[in-house]
Amino acid sequence: MTTRASHRIALFGDRDLLHVAAVAAAACTLSAGVVYLGYFVHVLRVARRAPCRPERGECVLLFGKHAPGGRIDHDFEARLDRAVSLWSERPPRSVVLLGGGAADQPSEAELARRGLLARGIAADAPIRLEAHSRDTLENLRNARELLGEGMRARVTLLSSRYHLARCAWFARELGYDFELCAAEPRLRLGPRMLLRLAGEAAYVCLSDVGARWARLIGSQRLLARLR
Repeated sequence: MTTRASHRIALFGDRDLLHVAAVAAAACTLSAGVVYLGYFVHVLRVARRAPCRPERGECVLLFGKHAPGGRIDHDFEARLDRAVSLWSERPPRSVVLLGGGAADQPSEAELARRGLLARGIAADAPIRLEAHSRDTLENLRNARELLGEGMRARVTLLSSRYHLARCAWFARELGYDFELCAAEPRLRLGPRMLLRLAGEAAYVCLSDVGARWARLIGSQRLLARLR
């Protein structure tokens, strides 16, 4: 079993997560779905409006993507292509590649490093790997520790359009000064993309409603899960 799979299975037995999920489900149900619809519109708006060119980010955080057997899919390829494009226009001071992997397989960060090198990025480029995280929150939490004092500068969060609202939400909770950068030139809507956006809306809804509920009841334990 991969570390990602075991991590997800463990979440089903997480009492805090079940608590938050119940609250979020109640909010969506009692509002006749209006609460969830609001998050879906937010995720869609971020996906549509995110720029492809950062304004002043000094460090790029490149989010990896699940790559079973080391096989990089189209979304992951698009993220790497965008990183190379940024590099050719205005090289960042540093790039942090995010994402772990199974013990017997290369991490998402390592696959990203190989992909960048294959696309012509120099071997001595200022690249650092964060190869132990299993989800977006851990991506950003571990990157925060890796950056240290460097986190005070603005960072660019580079990922697929559908994923950016989630990245932004966690980055804000963790105290980042950030800007977004979309891998794709524009959002292409279709059945598969709508399903992705719907899933991301549910994730952001769960996180945001959970954080608001934790603050309302004064639960420092719940809030600590997001920091």
